[in-house]
Amino acid sequence: VLSHNLCTVLNVPHDPVALEEHFRDDDEGPVSNQGYMPYLNKFILEKVQGNFDKVEFNRMCWTLCAKKNLSKSPLLISDEDAFKVWVIFNFLSEDKYPLIIVPEEIEYLLKKLTEAMGAGWQQEQFDHYKIALNTSREGLSVWELIDLIGSGQFSKGMDRQTVSMAINEVFNELILDVLKQGYMLKKGHKRKNWMERWFVLKPNIISYYVSEDLKDKKGDIILDGNCCVEALPDKDGKKCLFLIKCLDKTFEISASDKKKKQEWIQAIQTTVNLLRAGSPPPHKEARQKRKELRQKLLAEQEELERQMKELQTANENKQKELETVRKQLEAAAARAAEEEKKRLQTQVELQDRFSLELEREKMVRQKMEEQVAQKSSELEQYLQRVRELEEMYKQLQEALEDEKQARQDEETVRKLQARLLEEESAKRAELEKWHLQQQQTIQMTEAEKQELENQRMIKERALQVAMQQLEQLELERKEALEQYEEVKKKLETAANNTKSWKDKVAHHEGLIRLIEPGSKNPHLITNWGPAAFTEAELEQRQKSWKGKKATSE
Repeated sequence: VLSHNLCTVLNVPHDPVALEEHFRDDDEGPVSNQGYMPYLNKFILEKVQGNFDKVEFNRMCWTLCAKKNLSKSPLLISDEDAFKVWVIFNFLSEDKYPLIIVPEEIEYLLKKLTEAMGAGWQQEQFDHYKIALNTSREGLSVWELIDLIGSGQFSKGMDRQTVSMAINEVFNELILDVLKQGYMLKKGHKRKNWMERWFVLKPNIISYYVSEDLKDKKGDIILDGNCCVEALPDKDGKKCLFLIKCLDKTFEISASDKKKKQEWIQAIQTTVNLLRAGSPPPHKEARQKRKELRQKLLAEQEELERQMKELQTANENKQKELETVRKQLEAAAARAAEEEKKRLQTQVELQDRFSLELEREKMVRQKMEEQVAQKSSELEQYLQRVRELEEMYKQLQEALEDEKQARQDEETVRKLQARLLEEESAKRAELEKWHLQQQQTIQMTEAEKQELENQRMIKERALQVAMQQLEQLELERKEALEQYEEVKKKLETAANNTKSWKDKVAHHEGLIRLIEPGSKNPHLITNWGPAAFTEAELEQRQKSWKGKKATSE
């Protein structure tokens, strides 16, 4: 029955023949020396593909072990909550048997539960509990953890419902990989209507249901590294909108307020970034980092213990060496005391003998000191004389140097004066030359100035004449315009008269002039019609008009 249920939960085909073959030669069955674990590993666990419901598998294991291990004392949590704590324990426990959860993971779990209940974390209380725990064992078993949480030691003041909700929230995050969940409005793809859905965000998918009991699933939003999420402005009476873009579809969602909108956008964006980077969910990555840190600390502690043992061994060796040296020193001290006694006796004998010799040497030394004092006085007088002679020699040398320097300075000054006189003569000649050039330049400048003044006067006169001529031309232009206007009016009057006369003649005589080919000579056109006068008459009229114009000017 156990094998069949395991195969059903793990989605593995059950082979009863293999079970019979495995225990064929043993009448005692799975409890025999043949054992059930080899069969379990070979025929069931090796065939598992990973496509099974882990919660159902955990529930089956819980059913097998909870009845005989769960505490009979009343607990603050229900059996369902105890099951969820049992599953969380399996996730956070160390990878060695018997399974235990270390104090660091206990602290992490209790902090998560306290945060989910909205209470404050009591670090001092846990530190006292941790000290008491470390003195007796390395960690807690799953049943001790359930008793700890069910006793309400770290959830005082909280009711059963609050504790149950906190356990469920931590279970969803750590076991079901639920990163975020809550109610939001979703816009339909066909009807374009807005419906309220319960959304559940996991590391690679967003599922949405009719309600939070997760019974009626309406759809999934598959997430990958190509997805993106962005905020939308309010429209169609909906506020707090954001958009999830996938490869094949786009989803418009409305949150209940701006805070929820920002939280969902940030959670989805974080999930997409983790998918792009190929990183595990945050809680799994944090667990792995905590485990690596514990392993590192354990390795460092073992290394420290090894070094302490080495130091202790080295210290013991040093103590032995020091004890040996102490004994050697004691023996040497005894020998030194005996030798010191002999040395003192010999020293007394030598001191008596040397006292007489010292008296004789003192008298000889006194005589020698008197002679040395006399010689020292004579030497001091001689040295004083030598110092006086050296001082006189230095003064003579300085006088000679001063005289030599004075002669050199005199020669230098003389050469400098000669050079200055030559330069002064050259400068004077150059200044006289410049003075002559300046006089000539002044004279030329005066002449040019007079000429420029004459030219300016001439140009001013010419300018005045030109201005007068310009005014005269302006008057003539105005008169010509007036004459042109008069001639224009006369021409218009004559044209009107001619037209009236032609109309009368044509009407009176009833003549219609036919269109005939003209002569090859160029035609002259006037106000009186074509060929009204000859070209010679036209030239004569032009000369007459020009003569009248000249007379009028």
